[in-house]
Amino acid sequence: MKPSDHPEFFRLPPPEGRSRESSILLDAAGRFWHEGELVTHRGMARAFASWIGRHPDDGRYVLNNGYDWTYFRVEGTPFFVTGVPVLEPVPELELSDGTREPLDASSLAVDAHGAVLVSVKSRRFRARFTPAAQLALAPLLVEDASGAPCLLLGGRRFPVALESSVPDESPTAPEKA
Repeated sequence: MKPSDHPEFFRLPPPEGRSRESSILLDAAGRFWHEGELVTHRGMARAFASWIGRHPDDGRYVLNNGYDWTYFRVEGTPFFVTGVPVLEPVPELELSDGTREPLDASSLAVDAHGAVLVSVKSRRFRARFTPAAQLALAPLLVEDASGAPCLLLGGRRFPVALESSVPDESPTAPEKA
């Protein structure tokens, strides 16, 4: 059992002399930054990607390793689809946190920049397809009679919605007094 399994874990104060706010940023390209510097250590970037969650009280994005947590900022989506290794019968998605899950075809959307988005983690988060993953999905994308994009899967067409913004943007940090 880890401390994060305790219901009060996210309500405990930070360690003495520390803050729960951090300068960690996940940019729209899926790269982590800390104090304005790109996180170049692959292991650290993978760890950050696997620690992404939301604070249960305020919904802000947190990095939680099970023993401690901190707020961080996200530009765009907190997860990225990095691959689509299995296309039939249901496409499987490889995510930036190292996990795999089936594609939720009914949640596909295209943003204003032409990037494909999808709901992941039991619809708690949005993920953006990387260009390579989007290309892997391309054989399943077709147009309906009106020319709107659809995903053709198992003989069924799933409409791909058009989104002007990502709906699960992290709430902003509280203003400092």
